[in-house]
Amino acid sequence: MEHPGAALSENQAKELLQQYGIPTTTFAVVDEADDAVELDIAFPMVAKVCSSDILHKSDVDGVRLNIQSEAELRSAVDSLAERFDAPVLVEHMEPPGVEMIAGLLNDPSFGLSIMAGMGGVYTELYNDVSFRLAPITRRDAEAMLSELTAVRLFEGFRDMHLDRNALIDMLLSLSTLGSDHPSLKQMDVNPVLVYEDGITVVDAKVIMGE
Repeated sequence: MEHPGAALSENQAKELLQQYGIPTTTFAVVDEADDAVELDIAFPMVAKVCSSDILHKSDVDGVRLNIQSEAELRSAVDSLAERFDAPVLVEHMEPPGVEMIAGLLNDPSFGLSIMAGMGGVYTELYNDVSFRLAPITRRDAEAMLSELTAVRLFEGFRDMHLDRNALIDMLLSLSTLGSDHPSLKQMDVNPVLVYEDGITVVDAKVIMGE
């Protein structure tokens, strides 16, 4: 799974998360539209270029959202595969949830640290994040969430009821993952959709060090 000095493709990153019990989207990687339409994945779907050389897929128009039919799926997969000359990741499009972000960073001076905060379009706007040196305990993970301005979302804000325990479990699993892979340089898990019952990682980026 590790590729020293290189990024992982999205499917490899998600497979790594799944090994640690972290829920991700239901996905498959295909080379052509004929393979995509045979998948047992429910509509609506998402199609994304899947390459370790393209980490920021939206920036290069490498994502097709809300695919509702076989015809739309064929068109999306053919278009992406031809344009980028790369495989295409096809996945179920998850229902909306509160978007959070989490990550790992292996700093040469400080070692492994873990981050959690508001995700999606709010990440840069609010810069609402919390950090700890890893490995962390459950108490550490709880404290990280408590430090966020967004903690109100987990305390019944506007009658919202979010699965705080599932997010804490994910942070603990990420901490273990980072400790188990000392060559991991950086991991960004964004967005993490948080629901009343459970979470789902929609996208993940992993860079391995030398």
